[in-house]
Amino acid sequence: MVKYILGKIFYGFLVILGVVIVVFLLFNVLPGDPARMMLGQRADQASIDAINKDLGRDQPLIKQFFMYMNDLSPLSIYNDRNPNNYLYLDPAKYSSYFKLFHVSQSKVLLIKWPYLRRSYQTKRKVSEIIYDTMPATGVLAFTAIIFASFFGILIGIFAALKKNSWFDKSALVLSVLGMSGPSFFIGLILAWVFGYLLTDITGLNTVGSLYTTDDYGNGEYLDLKNLILPAITLGLRPLAIIMQLTRSSLLDVLSHDYIRTAEAKGLKKFKVVFKHALKNALNPVITAISGWFASLLAGAIFVEYVFGWKGIGKEVVDALEKYDFPVVMGTVLVAAILFVIINLMVDIVYGFLDPRVRIQ
Repeated sequence: MVKYILGKIFYGFLVILGVVIVVFLLFNVLPGDPARMMLGQRADQASIDAINKDLGRDQPLIKQFFMYMNDLSPLSIYNDRNPNNYLYLDPAKYSSYFKLFHVSQSKVLLIKWPYLRRSYQTKRKVSEIIYDTMPATGVLAFTAIIFASFFGILIGIFAALKKNSWFDKSALVLSVLGMSGPSFFIGLILAWVFGYLLTDITGLNTVGSLYTTDDYGNGEYLDLKNLILPAITLGLRPLAIIMQLTRSSLLDVLSHDYIRTAEAKGLKKFKVVFKHALKNALNPVITAISGWFASLLAGAIFVEYVFGWKGIGKEVVDALEKYDFPVVMGTVLVAAILFVIINLMVDIVYGFLDPRVRIQ
């Protein structure tokens, strides 16, 4: 089991390393001068050179990559003596660290939190931006996956029990539409119908976030009705897939001999389905739910933008519009790490529950 867990951790590390390399190369070959973006078009060359030096962009690309990896790594080497060195331990950047020992006269090995750089536009640390916006995205993704899981499993069960009925055929048609419809298009339709045409009936807004500013200047308050439309939009595609998986898996389990034996013994249909069949049919569904939850955390960008939801997705879109590369790089990296961690936890749990998984 230890070998299995270590193997999964190693593969997860390789995935994260690949994401880091791709993200770094992608955003360092794009056109545009961050220093000029920060200072404006009328900035003098001396100021631009000073900003590029502070950002490390005056170094060769391979050295920039090493600096970036050194910033991300919790175990890092820095120069604590020479402020002009490109690895200088600047207290303004690395506020929390613990020195282990000196590897040379000027370089020290230390443990620190990963440093995701600073925003070009706001000068805030990217880690602070993610910390402020991630909870809203987490609430949206969690609500969407709960909505998708509950209704997907429920509809899938009834579709399997009513195979080839009008309900089953209608559910299949709706699931195909749900899987094929882009989230941003569905979001626009829902916002137009429920937030614009039927706003007097539903009371829903086309734009809104988890917290709304009070009109009378009393601060912000929790406004859960703004969660309804974006959660439904984000949850429709996983709902369709969960429904299909539940239906097909339950139909497969219902054809097994032990189910026919239970029915022959006179057990009630409800007990046969929910106590015996459903328990074994939900294994692939749980796998899909865990994978989709990780995907929703990273895939809420367009939904948040459509509904003005102040989460990490909207922050990424705003950063792309302003060429604020550190924010985009940091959020993509955090999303990849969350995706790997969630899938790693699922793989480990399955390894404990089913020994066949460890063998494979």
